[in-house]
Amino acid sequence: MHETLPIESTSRLRAVVSARFKQSMSVPEAFFEAEVEQIAQACWAMAKRFHQGGRLLAFGNGAAATDAQHISVEFVHPVIVGKRALPALALTNDNSSLSREYASFGDRIAVLARSQDIALGLSPDGNCANVLEALERAHRLGMLTVGLAGGDGGGMLHAELNYRFVVHSSDAFAVQETHETLYHVLWELVHVFFEHEGLLSNVEGVDHAI
Repeated sequence: MHETLPIESTSRLRAVVSARFKQSMSVPEAFFEAEVEQIAQACWAMAKRFHQGGRLLAFGNGAAATDAQHISVEFVHPVIVGKRALPALALTNDNSSLSREYASFGDRIAVLARSQDIALGLSPDGNCANVLEALERAHRLGMLTVGLAGGDGGGMLHAELNYRFVVHSSDAFAVQETHETLYHVLWELVHVFFEHEGLLSNVEGVDHAI
């Protein structure tokens, strides 16, 4: 015979689940409605860099380090049959650096990066000093820079980047969920541009900072 929760506990659990579901729906909906144009522009810029032989270098701390690894795998090992593999690397894959309090992504950018590459940094509150330092160093090298943050954007609002995407929520889960959906959209739209290569060939120009 299965045990059942008391009615009052079930009611509280329903309320928690309902609140979480609403948060998981409302935060991404507001974000994507506000950022749709910039997302499209960022995807085009990323596709151009890949078309020019560039690579994606992703990085972040803690849980965002796992997201960086997820991003690189998405691009290198497409989950949809027929989509091309694109070169990507998570700077968080060096386990020796993950054990330190402060991983110097900027140093690895300086050693590994080329000007046609893409730097994508994740910071849940926008204040991760090593992520900001790496993005700004990447920008100075001429790389395309994409920053993902949450909350009010923190220091990422003042960094010199090509594209920044801030999920305006203090809920860490909602921020991470929205970032995950965002980088899936980035992957998908980059491939849309590759499937219409006339949009990529004979295109010159500078990726403008925002």
